[in-house]
Amino acid sequence: MYRPSACFKRTDEERRDPLLSWKREDVAFFAAGACHILAYAFLETYPEAGFHTVGLWSRGARDPGHLYVTDGTWAFDHDGWTPESELLSVTRATTPDAGFRSGPVHGDLDAFCARHHHRPRRLFAFDPWDRALRYLTRFPAPGEWPGTG
Repeated sequence: MYRPSACFKRTDEERRDPLLSWKREDVAFFAAGACHILAYAFLETYPEAGFHTVGLWSRGARDPGHLYVTDGTWAFDHDGWTPESELLSVTRATTPDAGFRSGPVHGDLDAFCARHHHRPRRLFAFDPWDRALRYLTRFPAPGEWPGTG
C-alpha cells in the first residue's frame, strides 16, 4: 500500500536545520523536503520513458506540497512505483481536509524551485542530486516494472 508523503513530514527543527533534514532516511528525505529533486533526477535518468512531473496542491496553496512523475498510469516518487490512481486516492484519504488537486509542473528544476519556493540544490546540507540518483537504483527502471514502458 502506498505511503503518502504526509507520513514523513519534517519537524519544524528539520525545516530550519538542513543537516538535520539531510540525516533522515532516504524515504523520508525524498517524501518531504526533496521530492522535487527525486522527480527531476528521474526525468534526467529516464528522458525517453514518457514521464512528466506532477505537483499536488492543497486547497488554496500557491505552491505544490509534493512532486512525483507519471506516465498517466504509473507514478514514481519516494515510495517507488505506484499506480497514479492509488497515489492520489491514498494521499487524499490520509488528509481529506487538504483538498489535494494534481496538476502538471513545467520547466526545469531551477525554475521550479524559484517559482514554487522549494529548496534549490545549493541550499541542502549537501548536494542531493547524487543521493537521488543512488535512490533511483533501488527500483526497477521504467519498462522493467510491470505496466511501465
